[in-house]
Amino acid sequence: MKFFEHPDKFENRHIGPSESEVTEMLKAIGVESLDQLIDQTIPESIRLREEMKLDAPLSEYRFLEKLKKISKKNKVFKSYIGMGYYNTMTPAVILRNILENPGWYTQYTPYQAEIAQGRLEALMNFQTVIVDLTGLPIVNASLLDEGTAAAETMIMFYNQRKNKSANTLFISEDVFPQTIDVLKTRSNPLGIELLIGDHKTVTLNDKIFGVMVQYPCGCGEVNDYGEFFSKARAKGILTSTAADLLSLVLFTPPGEFGADAVFGNTQRFGVPMGFGGPHAAFLSVKEEFKRVIPGRIIGQSIDADGNKAFRMALQTREQHIRREKATSNICTAQVLLAIMASMFAVYHGPKGLKAIAERVHKFTKLLDKIITNLGYEQKNKTYFDTLSIVVNEKNKINQIRQSALSKEMNFRYQDDVIGISLNETTDLENLIDIIDVFASVAGKKVSLDEIRKASKTIDAGLGDFTRTSSFLTHPVFNSYQSETEMMRYMKYLENKDLSLTYSMIPLGSCTMKLNATTEMIGITFPEFAKMHPFAPADQTEGYKQIFEEIEHDLAVITGFDAVSLQPNSGSQGEYSGLLVIRQYHIDRGEGHRNIVLIPSSAHGTNPASAVMAGMKIIIINCDEHGNVDVEDLRKKAIENKDNLAALMVTYPSTHGVFESKIKEICNIIHENGGQVYMDGANMNAQVGLTSPAIIGADVCHLNLHKTFAIPHGGGGPGMGPIAVAKHLTPFLPNHPVVDLKHSKGIHAVSAAPWGSADVIIISYAYIKMMGAVGLTNATKFAILNANYIKAKLEPYFPVLYSAKNGRVAHELIFDFRNVKNSANVEVEDISKRLMDYGYHAPTVSFPVHGTLMVEPTESESKAELDRFCEAMILIGEEVKEIENGIADPVDNVLKNSPHTALSIVTENWTHPYSREKAVFPAKWTKQSKFWPSVARVNNAYGDRNLICSCQFDFAEAESAK
Repeated sequence: MKFFEHPDKFENRHIGPSESEVTEMLKAIGVESLDQLIDQTIPESIRLREEMKLDAPLSEYRFLEKLKKISKKNKVFKSYIGMGYYNTMTPAVILRNILENPGWYTQYTPYQAEIAQGRLEALMNFQTVIVDLTGLPIVNASLLDEGTAAAETMIMFYNQRKNKSANTLFISEDVFPQTIDVLKTRSNPLGIELLIGDHKTVTLNDKIFGVMVQYPCGCGEVNDYGEFFSKARAKGILTSTAADLLSLVLFTPPGEFGADAVFGNTQRFGVPMGFGGPHAAFLSVKEEFKRVIPGRIIGQSIDADGNKAFRMALQTREQHIRREKATSNICTAQVLLAIMASMFAVYHGPKGLKAIAERVHKFTKLLDKIITNLGYEQKNKTYFDTLSIVVNEKNKINQIRQSALSKEMNFRYQDDVIGISLNETTDLENLIDIIDVFASVAGKKVSLDEIRKASKTIDAGLGDFTRTSSFLTHPVFNSYQSETEMMRYMKYLENKDLSLTYSMIPLGSCTMKLNATTEMIGITFPEFAKMHPFAPADQTEGYKQIFEEIEHDLAVITGFDAVSLQPNSGSQGEYSGLLVIRQYHIDRGEGHRNIVLIPSSAHGTNPASAVMAGMKIIIINCDEHGNVDVEDLRKKAIENKDNLAALMVTYPSTHGVFESKIKEICNIIHENGGQVYMDGANMNAQVGLTSPAIIGADVCHLNLHKTFAIPHGGGGPGMGPIAVAKHLTPFLPNHPVVDLKHSKGIHAVSAAPWGSADVIIISYAYIKMMGAVGLTNATKFAILNANYIKAKLEPYFPVLYSAKNGRVAHELIFDFRNVKNSANVEVEDISKRLMDYGYHAPTVSFPVHGTLMVEPTESESKAELDRFCEAMILIGEEVKEIENGIADPVDNVLKNSPHTALSIVTENWTHPYSREKAVFPAKWTKQSKFWPSVARVNNAYGDRNLICSCQFDFAEAESAK
């Protein structure tokens, strides 16, 4: 068959090392073949015996042909469904220069601020948009979706309630149904009661700790919540509002009528619907919540030279670091989408946004007037973009539905009310089509002249709801309205960020692998991007095919029975998996099982997720080699056998080793009545060689943004679907709007039925182009590259953990604790010095303080691995210079790193080392130099002086260009 195969296989493009490089690498490691290395690395007892049964791999060309055919199965109708999702116009300059640009989508979370100033500034812009439009001063840099943001608000209020006996959240019945369902999911394990009803008639009592309303409400009506919030405040009840961001351009901000927190979604700021996501949600709060708000906050600080610099502020926001003491398990944002939304605001500016919002509102008022004149009752008195039209006769509703479908339009149908939500893309032609539907059913006609005549009497007046406060006055929102200026601004920011376009990002635990262009192309196909998540099923056959195929493939890869694509981050996958286990126990009459065993080496999100799932945590010790202490596990499993719910285990371990006793570990849990949850963060070391099912797990989540090639996007989007064994399949998440047919399923864990559906296409592409052999080889080469780095660097830096035969899995940990004593060099100094060599640091001080965890991935070539190793060796020599008294113990290249271009052109160079040593420490840096745009950022200063919206000197920023 090789005669007929195309020579240009995608596998060969994805995997970095060439055939000749592999020979050299194997020699350095000390093995004769790649298979010999794999046999030495992965225990024989858990190896797959057969090749995974997946489709034959497609070439990039053939895959795109297939994807285009699949996309045509989707019918993209004009969507007037609303419910938090709206058609929008993504400016082409943002589409091409942000969403489709690897300089923006391949960065990692901005933990290393000095080489992330571009996206940090863009996120500061995002936060400024939210602060200005909501009227509250503290905001995070995005959450996963509106439902998640609502749940995080609920839990934040619950933890901050003054009356500790209060356990009820009041939710307006007009909040979107998908948001209410996520709240049901998140409240139940924590013992929070939900009271759903009418805010106008509810009796506020001492059992209620918080209230939550929608503005405008789900039906479209704009309510005055001022008096309701005043009553709540008088009783010590916290208040929150779900808000439509575009409406806040015209309407009074919730912060001005008493809201303690405002949350919502920025999707209609230029981010395609994408069948549900990804979209950047937001949460803004009063000053008093600044140290408890979940998620990340970007703040302004200063660098070592006193210049302004941005950073992730208040590091306690990184909840997973707090482990079981965390109040949230959020560790993913939606950075790429938040940046798109922020750029939408920058490009349009306040005048442009107001013009868009007024046009939407005027079109809605015009439609209301004409439909009312046709004899229909329209319920909403005050509204922004949504009408609720009463149609009492079922046959008329059916006629309207069929007529609308014939014109390729979707409305929202709920009992005897038809909802119509207009949007930025709605034009006169669309209005005529909508009017024709209602006119024809009423047996009437409306002429174009009548529509034009009616439009002359329409204004954008909102009466008492009219916004009077200014917004987006900062120069950044008033300077880039031409495409030329906008293009240059985005490029200016991009150049401040280190991404995979420049060098490898060797982050252990995070898998910064190639995000191939062909994998990315499909997300911008209009047939995928413009799809509403609640569109009728017969219009979404293309998405249905992709979901069915990837669910099948992920089930094959994991060895499990079924998959839910709903969780839209790894941490939400953990949480969902635990809830499925919890529901399984409840269904068997063993709901008392609530103890989770977690190894001390586990990812911090594991204990945080367990707490959120209502579980009690018992920590399992690890031995000196970093493996789970099996006897400690056995002892604690037996002691708690009556209440044991689960074990959470990462495999291979967080220490980068395949533990040989993993089957025994899983058996111990099963023997004592528990289930095994496998954290899939390191699944890229399993695919094709072993599987969660083989080791004995019952459920796992999969980081599609790690193992399956979805970009990290500067800190998000992510996807964390869960795969489960057959006995857990009935308990997978359901959805209140779309029937997912899980007979005993838990409530929704995400706002959309299939989570961030649009980016699932990326992983679908990766699997279809790699095939079973390609995916298996990717795993082998990830292990090869890690062991090659070990062979190269172990003579210089001790490796903390490895198997008894000296092998590591796909990542490894280098121990730098000794240089603290010998040279007063911190691991942070090494991470910052790497920037001068053009590299992002490996994972710093996780899972062990004073270490660097390195993961090269399979996508990097030997040449790139050698450059990184050379940088590390040269840094090791710089440490020795301090140890030997050659370099000053305080004023040296490590302590002063990173070095900026500005710092070396100063006339007053006082350091005892040369400028060349500072910024050109290796030969290749003279050929291609990445310049950190700021010196080392002062974290403490930024925490003491929290600034999370634009207040920097814009003229100074302009002159820096």
